[in-house]
Amino acid sequence: MTFTIATVNVNGLRAAARKGMGDWLAATSADVITLQEVRAPEELLAGLVGEGWSIAGEASQLKGRAGVAIAVRSSREDVDLDAMRCGLPGVEGDSHTGRWIESDLADPFGDGRTLTVISCYMHSGNTEKPQTMTDKYAFLDAMMLRLEQLRAAGGHVALTGDINIAHTEWDIKNWKGNLKSAGFLPEERAYLDRLTTDAGFVDVHRALHGDGPGPYTWWSQRGKAFDNDAGWRIDYQLATEDLAARATSAQVDRAPSYDTRWSDHAPLVISYS
Repeated sequence: MTFTIATVNVNGLRAAARKGMGDWLAATSADVITLQEVRAPEELLAGLVGEGWSIAGEASQLKGRAGVAIAVRSSREDVDLDAMRCGLPGVEGDSHTGRWIESDLADPFGDGRTLTVISCYMHSGNTEKPQTMTDKYAFLDAMMLRLEQLRAAGGHVALTGDINIAHTEWDIKNWKGNLKSAGFLPEERAYLDRLTTDAGFVDVHRALHGDGPGPYTWWSQRGKAFDNDAGWRIDYQLATEDLAARATSAQVDRAPSYDTRWSDHAPLVISYS
């Protein structure tokens, strides 16, 4: 038996639904889907995702920005959507809203341990706008503290979502041209270094895929980035070690062609035994 988590930045849930996200939902094996950049009020979420799913989320206080959600198959009874925790402790201000939501799953692996699933939409940042980088680093600092709290509680933890950082040269096609770009700065990448060493989290996708370029999860809408697979791997499932050891398969549900995309990101789908 497997438990499958998918994560995807939908680049606007209303637009994604209109462009064909429903076909992917009908085909996916995911038990839980974490969504980012939803950009829709919470009362609209259920109708946009469709039948067969229960969903809850946190909208941004900035209209038309950010927004995170977690969708669960309606047949699962081990997820209490009403018990979701919205917002990342330790950061304040409208720019930090709609970026973090947690849900606890009661003993999904039969080992007596809770699984906390997080949907995170990290600030993208912009080196030409210093405040955006200040916000990003503040959010990263708070994220590290929260993840340590959750790990110390003894349950399984899965941080999923659009982290907006390519960790290594394997995670971005044009790494040489982006050494001074937000999303690939040494200061940003150092957080993922810490998270996957001292903090005891595993980059599950990389662990299963092994060394080598990609697979990428985001491609610019400009030029021929998608056609040339000139992408970034910025969508992650970062799991505590015992949970990561249960991972059996990972795939990026990349659209077959540019004109069949329903988001500029592709879903990252990982199954756990």
